[in-house]
Parts: sequence; structure tokens; C-alpha cells
Amino acid sequence: MKLSILDLAHVPQGSDIGQSLRNTLDLAQLADSLGYTRYWLAEHHNMPGIASAATSVVIGQVLAGTQRIRVGAGGIMLPNHSPLVIAEQFGTLESLYPGRVDLGLGRAPGTDGLTWRALRRDPQASERFPDDVVELQGLLGPVQPGQRIRAIPGADTRVPLWILGSSLFGAQLAAHLGLPYAFASHFAPAALHDALRVYRQFFQPSTQSVKSYAMAGVNVVVADTDAEAQRLFTSLQQVIVGLVTGKPGRLGPPLDEPPELFPPVKQQVEAFLGCSFVGSIDTVRRGLEAFIAKTGVDELIVATAMFDHAARRRSVTLLADLIG
Repeated sequence: MKLSILDLAHVPQGSDIGQSLRNTLDLAQLADSLGYTRYWLAEHHNMPGIASAATSVVIGQVLAGTQRIRVGAGGIMLPNHSPLVIAEQFGTLESLYPGRVDLGLGRAPGTDGLTWRALRRDPQASERFPDDVVELQGLLGPVQPGQRIRAIPGADTRVPLWILGSSLFGAQLAAHLGLPYAFASHFAPAALHDALRVYRQFFQPSTQSVKSYAMAGVNVVVADTDAEAQRLFTSLQQVIVGLVTGKPGRLGPPLDEPPELFPPVKQQVEAFLGCSFVGSIDTVRRGLEAFIAKTGVDELIVATAMFDHAARRRSVTLLADLIG
């Protein structure tokens, strides 16, 4: 299997942002040594349990502390930014760490409406997402005759772009632009199969990608036993309960039993976590192999949210046995 890691830089209860970011670097260094393909961080704002809001800054720190692994955004929420600024940021990263930077782009704001207004963005910015992606491509590509606005750094760095999505919109855009596609099935699995079908059916080769390339996000918790993995998984379940009930919070310590929920909340949480693989390495291997066989994805990007950093390191180490 081709495996990568999506790190949301969770802040556990009783810890702080500084420690969370140090844990991110430590986990990235471990993933680098174990042969994972890429290590991505995501842009979220006003989320008390996520420390990666300044995504390009954290990516730079991870690049500086690793040697081989590709590091990037999964993703940058482009409607929150000027394409020129993102081109300059990621052009700088690519200039410092050539050949190791990915730029995944999302259309959602990565926050609530009130916070989005605090970002001083136009409410219609999401509608311009396709045009902004094309503009960003141009800023990262070769300088054209007569081009008056250039990203410096950025121009001609050709940082590879990815389209992120959880619906058919992103699949259609990625196919039209000939870009690799990453589906957010780790939190929104409902449209996964339809999106992959649309992406592959309508893919048009481009200068970046001559054929389609699809990656899917999954939640994975590996431990020495199925029972221990299920116990560790309750920390993420608690976070998702908070999200669906409008009370976002930090990762809490694991529970001996899954949280008891009212049926409507339980249904939402189960839908949110539908692409989760939890158990011993043999249990998880069987689940992931079946998932790949069913979806045909080229790569998996694994979210591993756990309260205890040592347990998370253990999960990533055990999972590395599946890297092909």
C-alpha cells in the first residue's frame, strides 16, 4: 500500500498548542523514517482542538525537521486567501525544500461563518474557487510574455496542486484541470464512490498529470489488540460528538466503553466516521485491503487522532508494515 499521514495537529485536553506542534514534528520525523509517502496538515480556524491554522508555517517547520517525506497542505482553503499570497508562501517552501512540497486546495472555508467574516473574505469567494485555482496554477508556472504580476518566490516552481473534496464538485474540477484528487472520506464518506467514478470518467490529461490519481482519507487506529484500539478510538468519537452537537473541543482521554448517544447523534457520528479502521494490525490490514479493492484508490492518507502521543506513534509504526 502507498500510505501517507494527515495530521490535524489535535490539542489533547491538559496539553497546549506548543506541545501539540512539537508532537506533529515528532510524528512527521517518525513517518519520514518509516517510509510514508507524504505528511499533510490542514487549515482550520477558531477550532479549540486544532493547532494548524497557520498551515504554511507548520509545513515549513515539518519540512525543516525531515529529510525525505513530501510535506504539504491537505489542504489550504483557497477562498480564505489571495492566490498570489499562497503562490508566494508555497513558492518559498519549494525554493527551500525543492521536490518535497504538495499543495492541496479546498473550497470550504474550514471554519464557521462568523470566523470567515473575521478573515475579511468576500462571501462569494467560494464561487470563484475554480478561477482561483487556475490563477494559482499560472502564478506557480512559467512566467508568460507580458505577465506583469509574478509570485516571487513562486514563479516557475511548479508546486504540484491537488484538489480536495467531499462532493462531486471537487471531483469534476480535478478531472477538468487534470489534477490529482484527494477525497475527504475520513469525515464525509457518503459521496466517495460517486466522486471517484466522476473523477476517473471525466479526467483530462494535463501538464502536471497524464492520468488520474486518487487518494482517499481514512481514520486508522492500530494497537496490539482490537480491544485496545477500540478504546483509543473513543477519543476521536468524543471529538466528533462535540462537532455534531455544536460543542467542538479537544481530544479527551479514552473511555473504557464508547460514549452512549441518542439515536440521531449516534447516526451522525457513525456517518462521519464511516471510513474508520480500528484494531490490531491484522484487523486493519484486512479492512484497508478490502477498501482499496473496492475503491481502486492509488493512495491512502491516514488520520490518526489519539489522546496519547506514544500510542499514536505506536499506531503509525505498526501501520508501516503495510507500506509497499
